Amino acid sequence: MTKATQSLLEHANKDTVVLTRLGKPVAALVPVDPDQWEDWVVSTHPDFIEIIKRSETRYQAEGGISMDEIRRKYGLKRKPVRKAG
Repeated sequence: MTKATQSLLEHANKDTVVLTRLGKPVAALVPVDPDQWEDWVVSTHPDFIEIIKRSETRYQAEGGISMDEIRRKYGLKRKPVRKAG
């Protein structure tokens, strides 16, 4: 690993690094929280994105189900509302 690459990685571990070509941004290195890595991998996977698009299309065409309907369908009780303070 070259010194430049090592230095770049050290900076990218702490903050976003924007790479430029001829003064224009072309890429960014963004620090990744290890606890959020799996979320990022799943949420950017083409299959997951397709599922979300299909779900949004169906929701727009057919509408959704209210929480009250879900509770009735599955026999769930409403949780008591906790008061702040």
